[in-house]
Amino acid sequence: MAAAALAVAYLLLAIRQRISCWLAAFVSSCLYVWVLFGARLYMESALNAFYAAMAVYGFRQWIRGSGTGRLDVSSWPATAAWPLVDSMVTWSSVFATFLVARKVYENWHWWLVIDSVSLGLCVSRRLYLTTLLFALYLLLIVAGLREWRRSPRAAHAAHPA
Repeated sequence: MAAAALAVAYLLLAIRQRISCWLAAFVSSCLYVWVLFGARLYMESALNAFYAAMAVYGFRQWIRGSGTGRLDVSSWPATAAWPLVDSMVTWSSVFATFLVARKVYENWHWWLVIDSVSLGLCVSRRLYLTTLLFALYLLLIVAGLREWRRSPRAAHAAHPA
């Protein structure tokens, strides 16, 4: 209950641009590391460890400010390297790699989307050789989908008796 209450407090305080939001975020995240680990949600637990570290980083950034002792709200210019898309590709790739390691068939669907977006990112950054690499990956993903679909897999695992 405390972790959830502090998570809500973090968001409300962040909306009001109160530096105390980072204290609430840190404590909530640390509590959730423990709760989620105990629930065997190991990646969620690790994510909350990251959130706790980001709370320290956020606190330091807000304390330092932009040299004026205060950090103003800013926007990223449209010419930035698509940070949101880049981040989503990166974290989705981590997840998809986990699926490959577990030999989960649906990894190929994830990679199809991830590599399609990556191809677009590479075109936008004029990384043409890497664009060709991702185009090749897309062809190989189709081959992977077909091959893994034909592989003997635990079909009855999806439909337990």
